[in-house]
Amino acid sequence: MSADPTHLLIGRDPDGLLLVTLNRPEVRNAFNTAMGKELFDLFTGLAHDAAEVRCVIVTGAGDKAFCAGADLKEREGMDETTWFVQHALYERMMLAVVDCPVPVIAAVNGAAMGGGFELMLCCDFAYASTVARFALPEVSRGIMPGGGGTQTLPRAIGERRAKEIIWSGRPVSAETASDWGIVNRLCAPGELMTETRALAEAICANAPLSIRQTKKAIHWGLQMDQRTGMAVEIEAYNHLIPTEDRREGVLAFNEKRPPRFKGR
Repeated sequence: MSADPTHLLIGRDPDGLLLVTLNRPEVRNAFNTAMGKELFDLFTGLAHDAAEVRCVIVTGAGDKAFCAGADLKEREGMDETTWFVQHALYERMMLAVVDCPVPVIAAVNGAAMGGGFELMLCCDFAYASTVARFALPEVSRGIMPGGGGTQTLPRAIGERRAKEIIWSGRPVSAETASDWGIVNRLCAPGELMTETRALAEAICANAPLSIRQTKKAIHWGLQMDQRTGMAVEIEAYNHLIPTEDRREGVLAFNEKRPPRFKGR
């Protein structure tokens, strides 16, 4: 992606943590075409070469919203061709997040609506503020979820609950989101980033090749029957046997010291 994105704030920690902040707080971090392109470029780049990145956190600027979804003001008066082209970009953006080889955690600091909720669902899992809310209101706008929501939400919470959320368009509270498994943990607003960072740093400290292989095995294994999924797991496992990190992990255990993983 470009070195200086306009609508994203990018932070990098030396331990391999990449912090991506959606930075349009004046419109509740809704993504326009430019932000969609920046997110697509960022995650496509990670898919091709994650380099030293071991974990990604995605959050929103300010304390009101994670992301309000697509910017409907930009879409006002948009002709059909332009709409199709823009939405094709958003589709590729969401898939780029799904295909990211390293863990992607959403830190949901406020409202996650429409495509913002779908973006969160494309992440591996989420921590959320107790003031967060979630909704897929597209059917009240004459459209439907088109960023993966009809696929990711049922896989997260089951068909019946997903239908309730999608067909009603009503917001879901943070507490319900936690109870239903939409988010992994609720945090006090002032503690959200602290707790999310702590978890991300624990991931960064583990063997990065192992993390990537487990992500691949889980993702693809869930698309298959159990026996085929277990074969995928073994294939992923065997890729780790020749690595330096595998040898370092065993050596560090026997020398009673923390391992120093290098991703090799």
